Amino acid sequence: MRWLRLLILVLVAPLGACAVTPGPATYLVETSGPYRLDTGDVVRINVYGDAELSDLYRVEDNGTISFPLVGPIPVRGITTQAAAARITAALANGFMRNPNVALEISQYRPFFIQGEVAASGQYSYQAAMTVRAAISTAGGYTDTANRTSVIIYRPVNGEMVKATVSLDFPIQPGDTIVVLDRWL
Repeated sequence: MRWLRLLILVLVAPLGACAVTPGPATYLVETSGPYRLDTGDVVRINVYGDAELSDLYRVEDNGTISFPLVGPIPVRGITTQAAAARITAALANGFMRNPNVALEISQYRPFFIQGEVAASGQYSYQAAMTVRAAISTAGGYTDTANRTSVIIYRPVNGEMVKATVSLDFPIQPGDTIVVLDRWL
C-alpha cells in the first residue's frame, strides 16, 4: 500500500506541471488611442453653409484628400479632428470666412484574413471588431484551425508588428489576421 501511494505521487507530480500553460504572448500592438486616418478610408466632410463642398472623400494612396478649392490636404496618420482642423485652416486661407468643417469616417479601410478560415480575403471593418468577429466574417474556421489564438500583423509607425493574440483581441482597419493549423 505504501509503494502504491509513492508510485501515484511520482506519476501525478509531472502532470501537475502541465496544468499551468501560459496564454498567448503579450500584445505587442497598440490597442487603444484615437483612430488615425490612412489610405483607403472614406470620410464624410460637411462644410456648413456650403452643400457643394460637403461630400464623401477617399484618402488617396499618397495619404491626402483631394478637396475642392484647396487641392490635396495631407491626412495620413492624423485623427479626424486634426483633419477637420487642416481643412478648416485651408478654407480660411482666402476661400471662406469662418469655415465650419465636420469630418467623420464613412467607411473604414479593410482588414485581411488568411489561413485556416472558410474564405480568406479582404473584408470591411466594423467599429470595435474583435478577432472572433473577423473569423466569423470570413465564414468561420476550417476543420484543422487553431481555435485559441491567431497571429496578427499591424502597421505601427511605418513598421509591421507581429503578435500572437487571443480571439477577443480588438482589431483595427489594415490588420492582417493569420489563423494557423492546430498541431495535435
